[in-house]
Formats: sequence, structure tokens, C-alpha cells
Amino acid sequence: MNEPVAWATGRLRFFRRPFHEYRLTDRVALSQMPLFITTLFTAFLVWAFFPGTMDNPLFVTFLISQLVLMALCYLVPWDRLPYTSFLIIPLLDFISIAVGREGGQESLTGISLLAVFPVIWLCASGYYPRASLWLSFFAPLAIIWVPLLIHGEVSGPNLARSLLLPIMMLGIGVSVSVLTLSMMRQQRTLEEKDEQLQANLKSTKHHQALLNTVLETVHMGVLAVDADGHDILMNRKQRGNHELARPKDIDDPNESQLLVFAADRTTPVPVEDRPVRRAVLGETFTDYLVWLGSGKEQRAISTSARAMKDADGAFAGSVIVFSDVTDLVNALAAKDEFVSSVSHEFRTPLTSILGYVEILLEDDPADDQLEPLEIIRRNSERLLTLVSDLLVSRHGQLIVTPHTVDVAELVRASVSAAQPKAADSRVVLKADTPARLDAHVDGPRISQVLDNLVSNAIKYSPDGGNVVVSLEQEDGQLSCRVSDTGMGMSADDQAEVFAKFFRTNNVRRTAIPGVGLGLPISKAIVEAHGGTIDVESMLGRGTTFTVRLPV
Repeated sequence: MNEPVAWATGRLRFFRRPFHEYRLTDRVALSQMPLFITTLFTAFLVWAFFPGTMDNPLFVTFLISQLVLMALCYLVPWDRLPYTSFLIIPLLDFISIAVGREGGQESLTGISLLAVFPVIWLCASGYYPRASLWLSFFAPLAIIWVPLLIHGEVSGPNLARSLLLPIMMLGIGVSVSVLTLSMMRQQRTLEEKDEQLQANLKSTKHHQALLNTVLETVHMGVLAVDADGHDILMNRKQRGNHELARPKDIDDPNESQLLVFAADRTTPVPVEDRPVRRAVLGETFTDYLVWLGSGKEQRAISTSARAMKDADGAFAGSVIVFSDVTDLVNALAAKDEFVSSVSHEFRTPLTSILGYVEILLEDDPADDQLEPLEIIRRNSERLLTLVSDLLVSRHGQLIVTPHTVDVAELVRASVSAAQPKAADSRVVLKADTPARLDAHVDGPRISQVLDNLVSNAIKYSPDGGNVVVSLEQEDGQLSCRVSDTGMGMSADDQAEVFAKFFRTNNVRRTAIPGVGLGLPISKAIVEAHGGTIDVESMLGRGTTFTVRLPV
């Protein structure tokens, strides 16, 4: 049921809650209440100033009918009847008002104006709008014309004199109907928007619950901070990290009091260099390693941060991810220690082998013994060099002894030595060098780099192809390129190709032998000369390594 205009606007000032929240019975009674109160006031005026009218049966009938109608508003179970059945009350009001006008118009004029209340009620209800407009004109007209017809006082002037009231009521009915229709449309729009908001709210709550579940499930700490550095989100894992970094004697430490240490696990990281502080300052970083906690509980944490922007592009906060990499760090340390130990263990017997071979060579061995001894010495020296390189890769130090060398001859020698292997692999190997190109380098070390690059180019061309080793001088630098037409590498593999023990996915799938140390060692040798080594590759199209050394 819709309300009269005075109440359809939302909330009566003297109501403690919106009109539509009352029970249907209460709403029917409240809609009838204005007319009932006005009737009581009319009865008081008549009793006070026109007591004779109180003896008029019609006027008394009017008063009693209003009382009965008010009682019916409360007594009739409207919620059990068809919804619009309550509109019978304003229709009966017209009859009651007509009786009251006939019984009291001699003493009190304007009683017929009470018809405005049922007119407003009907038109504001929103039901049967056309019938309500017809009634808003003809019901007030009947209130005046029916008595004229009964008393035989029908005349042009009498009929014309009574037209103003019906027309005025019709105007009020039209205004109320238009206003009610407009408000109903607004209400419908608001209800649709409310439904949409409720649906969005439900969806938002679902996504929030999903996000919280994901964050609580992932085995990484996630922390979100606003532009002022205040925590706005922290998952279970990160709460554990925060507890790990909290000093035992401080319940709520600030950033400077947290146990955050550098790679040596003992030096506190300055506050301005700590992950959260850097993120609050708007920095973006990846895999920044720190140690949290102390003693046996200390953990290695890799941190990454990305800034958040608002609609205007201004810094709005940051998200920091904390990943526990303690096991990985310990594994790398154990691997380096293993490489170092094994290398030291190899060096002693190899040195002994070389010593005895030198002694045998000094005793003028027979021709049939000389070549095997030379092979033993050459391979022992190569193995000893590999052991030394393993130690270099462990400690990051490599010593070179530069002298003037014809690098063109080194290239041709490396290509010549690799020709048998190239032929076995159906690879066409050739050198493109000038007749001579001198440079101040460590000859054996550069030969080691060349041998490694040429060997890789042949090895990673399993289906045959072409390998070209070119040498030239450009811009005061020696530039050597080793190009092949083999399997090539992806962009991700190229970024890791100089990492120790790294092998590409293709290589692992094809079971090509190798330990992943050749390129890191070659890079160390080139950089020890003050040069650079770069790679360009395309998966399935081939690879080119370029070595540049100062002449």
C-alpha cells in the first residue's frame, strides 16, 4: 500500500521510523487519522457554538460513521484480505462526509472540504489511478448534487455554484497522482539500485573471502601498507615472520627495533634499507635478501615490493611479499662447500700425477712411451685447470697473465682441434679471421674460452648445421663471435646462461652432457681481461656469443 503524499515522501517528522515499515493495519489507521482528527475538531466547534446541530440525526450519523470507520481500520485484518481492499475506507468516507454536510451545513460551512482527505488517500495510493481521478471529481460533486436532487432544488445557478469544489478536488487529485507516480518511479529506481548494490556487496564479500583464503593459504608472507606506512593487510605467514623478527622483550616493536640482518646474519640492516621502509618510500625491488630473527630460529627471507597507485597515479601504498628461502640459501652454501672440498681433494692427486709424469719425461722415454705420457700430462694439466676453475668459481677470483699473443692463431688452432668432433656431429665448422691480430691477453686462458664456446656450439647443434668463428678489430677492441645454427635459447634461458650450474630446459630434455660451468668460467676469464661476453639467441634458430677484449 502506498501512502498519501504527506507520508509518501519517506518519513513523517513525528514518526520514529519510515511509514512503510509499519504494519498494514497501522498504515490504514494512520491514513484515516487526519480525517478522524478533523472530524473531532468539527464536532467540538459544533458542540461549542452550534449545540442545536448536535441533535441532527444526520450529523450524529456522520460522527458515528467516522468513529466506526476509524475502528474498522484497526479491527479488520487487512493483511488477510486482498491487498487493495483497504481502499473501501476512503470510498465510505465520501458517503460519511456527504451525510455530515447535509446534517451540519446550516451551522458550519465547508464540511464538504473534508473530501480532500479521501481524495488524497485514493490518488496517493497509486492503485487504479484513472478510477481515483474520476472519483476525485464525481464523489465531491455527488456530495453536493445528490442533496439538490433529493430536495428538488435543481437549477442552473445551484448546479453551477457547486462545480468549483469538484474541480478543485480534481486538481488536487491530479497533482497528488503526478507526484505519487514520480515518487514511485524514483522509489523503483532506488530499489533497483539497492538490489544492484546488494549484489555488488555480496560479490565483494565473496571476493574478499576468497582473497583472504588465498592469502592465508599461500606459503609466503604478504603485507600491504598505505602511503603513510600503516599496515592494511597481513596474512598468517607474515604474522609469523613479524613474530620471528620481534625482540623477545618488546611486545610492540617499531621498525628500527625489529631483528633484521644483512647477508652476514649479524649486521643489522639500517632502517632506511629495510624492505618495509623502502616500500613505504615508493621503491620497487625484487629478491632483496635479509635475515630475520636471531640464533637457531633465524631465517633467510627474500623480499619483493610493488607500489600501488590511485586513480590519479599518485602513490597509495605498497605490497611486500616475504618468501622464506633459508633451505635454498643453505643448499647453495652446501653446494659451494662441496665444490670447494672436492676441488681441493682432486688437486693433490693431480699434482702428484703431473710430478711423476714430468719425472718420466725427463728420463728420455722410448718413442712408444712418449706419446702416452704426453697425453697423460696434457689431460692432467687440463683437469688441474678445471679444478682450479672450480675453486675460482667458488671464491670469485681468477688470475690472468697477459702477454702479446696472436689471437687469430688461437682461433684457428681452436677450430682445427674441434674439426674431428664437428665432423662426427655433421657440423660445418670454419674460421673467419685476419692473417694476424695481436693482443695483450693470457693466451692459454683465451684458448680455454674459445675451446669452450666452439665446443658448446657443436654440442648444441645435435642435428648438424653451421658454426662460424669470426675475429676482427673494431673501435679499439678485439671482437670474436661464435655463431651456430643449433637449437637456440629462450629469452628466460639467455638471462641465466652465465649462472653457475645452469642448463637450459632444452638441454636437460635432450640429455646433452655437461655440468654448467663452462660459460661462467669463460665469463670470469673475459672479465678478468677487462672485456665482456654477450649472447644473442632465438629458440630453434641458433645462438651467437660475442667476446670483446681491449686490444
